[in-house]
Amino acid sequence: MVLASDIQVAQNIGFGIIALLMLLAGVGVVASRNVVHAALSLVLVMAGAAALYVLLAAEFVAVTQVLVYIGAVMVLFLFGVMLTRARTGKDSDLNNKNAPIAAFVSLLLFGVMAYVLMKDYSDTKLPNNGTPTSTKTVSDLIFKPYLLPFEALSFLLLAAVIGAIVLARKD
Repeated sequence: MVLASDIQVAQNIGFGIIALLMLLAGVGVVASRNVVHAALSLVLVMAGAAALYVLLAAEFVAVTQVLVYIGAVMVLFLFGVMLTRARTGKDSDLNNKNAPIAAFVSLLLFGVMAYVLMKDYSDTKLPNNGTPTSTKTVSDLIFKPYLLPFEALSFLLLAAVIGAIVLARKD
């Protein structure tokens, strides 16, 4: 017999593992010197976000995350990386000597934001009106009024991919 508290503990452990993997992949995005490795680390971060949506029982949003961000945006990002002929190696214009100060300010801002969020929202509960939201309801809310812009965006992404292929050809 599985208790509800056991499921909640398993969800918390799963969240911790996914969050740790996302954190490590995020550090990999920032710290990687290879742009392709940074892009692949970003894919791992986005996959972790999709996994968190699955933990929240929002499967439709998770699939949308995978299709839109991992599928389309990262493909376009990698096309952009492959098409640019950026200089490699150390460049004095690109290397920032103020990185320790930036790291300190980033940690300070993170601490202030965490303090404010924990102070103001520690007793806030999410509303639960008892009606489950199905994938059909969410998709109808999204795609009925926004079907035409969604289709236009798909053609725009298709045109960008075709343009990248044409530019990459060396005829």
